[in-house]
Amino acid sequence: MADNKQGRDEQADNEERRQQERMQEEALDRADENEPVRGNPDERLGDLNNALETHNYPTTTDELVDSYGNYEVKTQNGQKSLEEVFSSSDTKTYDSAGDVRSEILKLTPR
Repeated sequence: MADNKQGRDEQADNEERRQQERMQEEALDRADENEPVRGNPDERLGDLNNALETHNYPTTTDELVDSYGNYEVKTQNGQKSLEEVFSSSDTKTYDSAGDVRSEILKLTPR
């Protein structure tokens, strides 16, 4: 391409077109991704959040599942029971409601 005004304009137009194509490709790639769960993480726990605040600590994963296993947690793909959330983790001991919340949020997709 000649180094003149027309050549530079064509090169700029080509670059702009390529940038638009890259942006469209990225958007198509991201279309298959799940939307992140929005809002306050505490809201994701619903009624479980209050129950954790009144629970006696220290406590274990098994004790939490026995007490609150049917409580629902909002995830990126809908909802899961606390029992389902903890099914993929080892038994741990928690010293506070904050420790439990952190673990639950770590185990659920955002």
